[in-house]
Amino acid sequence: MNKRVAITGMGIISSIGNSVEQNFQSLINGKTGISTIENLETIHKEVIKVGEIKLSNQQLAQQLNLSEDNNFSRTTLLGAIAVSEALENANINNINDCRSGFISATSVGGMDLNEKYFYDYYKDESLHKYIDSHDAGDSSHQIADYIGLKGMVTTVSTACSSAANAIMLGCRLIQSGQLDRVIVGGTDALAKFTINGFKTLMILSDTYNTPFDNDRKGLNLGEAAAFLVLESDEIVQKKNKKILAYVSGFGNANDAFHQTASSENGEGAFLAMQKAFKLANLQPNDIDYINAHGTATPNNDLSEGRAILRIFNDNVPDFSSTKAFTGHTLAAAAAIEAVYSVLALQHNLVFPNMNFKKPMEEFNLIPQTALKEKNINHVLSNSFGFGGNCSTVIFSKSE
Repeated sequence: MNKRVAITGMGIISSIGNSVEQNFQSLINGKTGISTIENLETIHKEVIKVGEIKLSNQQLAQQLNLSEDNNFSRTTLLGAIAVSEALENANINNINDCRSGFISATSVGGMDLNEKYFYDYYKDESLHKYIDSHDAGDSSHQIADYIGLKGMVTTVSTACSSAANAIMLGCRLIQSGQLDRVIVGGTDALAKFTINGFKTLMILSDTYNTPFDNDRKGLNLGEAAAFLVLESDEIVQKKNKKILAYVSGFGNANDAFHQTASSENGEGAFLAMQKAFKLANLQPNDIDYINAHGTATPNNDLSEGRAILRIFNDNVPDFSSTKAFTGHTLAAAAAIEAVYSVLALQHNLVFPNMNFKKPMEEFNLIPQTALKEKNINHVLSNSFGFGGNCSTVIFSKSE
């Protein structure tokens, strides 16, 4: 990278906690957020397990001090909470005190409201205020308005890699000198449409997900939001900002293998990691910990495992998937795991890959199954998705 990009703040809400600190405590204490569905009416309610945030939309709105007649979708509510924490964590009182932007990733958008009111829109004009919220970009603009941002706002929706691409775009905007600060991340809420879609793909588990286990049955969907504040070196020095970590490299690739599957040899994942190492000017053996994508689906874990072996050979560092804690949070996943990567750096900890019992028969890759103390300087955070749409982000400590 020609210009370093600093992470100066982060915020998160997930099924294992409503703040960065709560998430960290759950990670180190092995507290999973996977449970049965409570907030959503669906025929699959008693069939599958999910990573659900046990707060109603009304409770979330009250936390944001919104009026009762607000038209925020659940995706927007979660995102606004995470962004608010990130700004507070970065000690930003005036978001417009430099050239600032906001890049939010989502795949669900306001689908929850569309599901709820779809058949009543034509009958009740008072419900028309919810129609616009279905658009993915609407959640980004509502969050930007909530924090008073006057700068650039855009939305990324590339399935599971969405938040990783948001982070990359934010870095590029800072590196190119177009912006000084960019809030990046993702937010997605559970919705019946999403649950039904993944049920149709036959990759949902009726029990706790087991990443990289030979007997894995599928993923648990989750809902969450996480955002990072990225700032240029110039702003960091000018404002004497505390730095949590640096983004030292990134890469994305698409192997165009299949619309809903990754190639069995992990070509897209391999290329993404390779690009990230090149941009960061690192070698694979510089990586201390991999926060793996690890969704616990047969295809994903096989593809990612083979890609990891291709690029690391016999020197695979400690790795784990944290999706056994949160479930797969779709467009928010890479941002969630970016926060966890920073926490790993800050506390020199490898978080456990829970529920693992039996190595995959295709290779002998064993994730880290218990919390481990380790000196960590570089974390590789993987986010691999449908159709080989793969992304990799590396976080490193300040040098």
